[in-house]
Amino acid sequence: MSIDSESDKAASLVIGPTSLGMVRIYVESEGVELPMDFEPGEALEIADELRAAATRARATAAAQMSSKQVFEDRGGAERATNHATKHATKHDRDGGRD
Repeated sequence: MSIDSESDKAASLVIGPTSLGMVRIYVESEGVELPMDFEPGEALEIADELRAAATRARATAAAQMSSKQVFEDRGGAERATNHATKHATKHDRDGGRD
């Protein structure tokens, strides 16, 4: 499985300090328990990586929404053009009367 693969698996995630001054990321899923302990500096680096990934994900989502909006806008413009063309054709047929 890659980072881009979707999954329907669920997991529980808990993050907190330990009594020994470490930061623990604890993941539990379907009978698997995975405690990961990090020094505070490492945890801050992970937090920076999470923020950077969230920023990139937000930009990707915005770009997808923007291109979807452009596609929808083009469809609307095409519909408006088609409507105007039909109206002009009818107008011409009727001798300029509405």
